[in-house]
Amino acid sequence: MTFAQQFSDKVVAITGGASGIGLATAHLLAERGAKLSLADVQEKALQQAQSDINSKYPESDVLIFTVDVRNYEQVDKWITETVKHFGKLDGAANLAGIIPNSIGLKGIDEQDFDEWDLILSVNLTGVMHCLKAQLRVIENTGAIVNASSIAGLIGRNKNASYVASKHGVMGLTRSAAKEVGPKGIRVNGICPGKIDTPMSQASRDMKIVVEPSLKRVGQPREAATVIAFLLSDEASYISGAAIGVDGGWNC
Repeated sequence: MTFAQQFSDKVVAITGGASGIGLATAHLLAERGAKLSLADVQEKALQQAQSDINSKYPESDVLIFTVDVRNYEQVDKWITETVKHFGKLDGAANLAGIIPNSIGLKGIDEQDFDEWDLILSVNLTGVMHCLKAQLRVIENTGAIVNASSIAGLIGRNKNASYVASKHGVMGLTRSAAKEVGPKGIRVNGICPGKIDTPMSQASRDMKIVVEPSLKRVGQPREAATVIAFLLSDEASYISGAAIGVDGGWNC
């Protein structure tokens, strides 16, 4: 089987699908034959993503849904409508997330609780909402990839809310992998370092000096290829893993 056929007849749901790693993943999976259901809070960007994918891959089938992952009812409706349209769900990439405005500025003793609640509600509870809805319907032998971070593996100074949320994602990922492994369902986490996305560029994160071994920032497509691998049958014996895409930062 060629890469072009790797996801033929597979249905994959993606949050954060309108930009960054989520958009790159959507393009890559469409290129490899997947049917897609994209969710994001950015309605116009989501419509543009759908248009671009349909234009580039004329045989693609792409649904879009405006979804706030903090709202379980919206998440559940998205997954229900996806299965109603396609008849099944084979995989999911839960990639929606946000970076705190206070990154690198405020320590725990100065933590703003409104920001703390926002970061955890999107980055951690949002993944929980997605898993709850997806695991009710996903096919046996299905696969899910959750967006953690290098910050889900190590501590970072003055970044407690984000670090806590991403460590939480890996704990949730590993718990889910234990629960659904007997059904043949795999759940893994991807842990990117600095990736050149619109969200990263708009935050202070890119201004904080950290030098990975490869001496450069990663590109969304580089993270997307790892997500595609973890969703594919090529990764059939990988579950509960935290896969770094960090250019040698955490080594």
